[in-house]
Amino acid sequence: MRVIAGSARSLALKTLPSDATRPTTDKIKETLFNILQKDIYDCRFLDLFSGSGAIGIEALSRGARSAWFIENNRSAVACIKENLMFTKLADRAVVRQEDVLRFLSRGQIPDVDAFDLIFMDPPYRKGLEQQVLQLLSSAAFVTEDTLLITEAAAETDFSYVQDLGFAVVRTKLYKTNKHVFLQRIL
Repeated sequence: MRVIAGSARSLALKTLPSDATRPTTDKIKETLFNILQKDIYDCRFLDLFSGSGAIGIEALSRGARSAWFIENNRSAVACIKENLMFTKLADRAVVRQEDVLRFLSRGQIPDVDAFDLIFMDPPYRKGLEQQVLQLLSSAAFVTEDTLLITEAAAETDFSYVQDLGFAVVRTKLYKTNKHVFLQRIL
């Protein structure tokens, strides 16, 4: 796995040697960032269930102002920190070893008014997307301008999002998974 574009372009990132994470392939990551290219520069990025940190690091490499990485797995957090140091992007990053649901249950984050982009890639088929979106629906750092992107198994149902105050603005389907883009409804 590598950084595709920006200041850290072509640098290889470390991943965990076990099945603890499921890295997004370079091809899918490139497609995602082609979709997001106009939104990345100077954005505040939140990467939930960060794994190796590849998505947030790609955002930083492409010019995001800052990125927060929330990951519960201790080995993954160490991997994120190593990757940030290796890519020389650590000065614009905040890494938290914490359960995502517990982190989001606070509803606000000190020194962060709003995130521009929130990406989540929770373990598939466990219903975590809905739990996270429930918490994000009342979070102070999610505004009508915040774009949320969820990576999920292709068959994952998102028909409930309107009840949480979100609208699906785009879906990008791949072979076995998809990216669902959401925004808060006024």
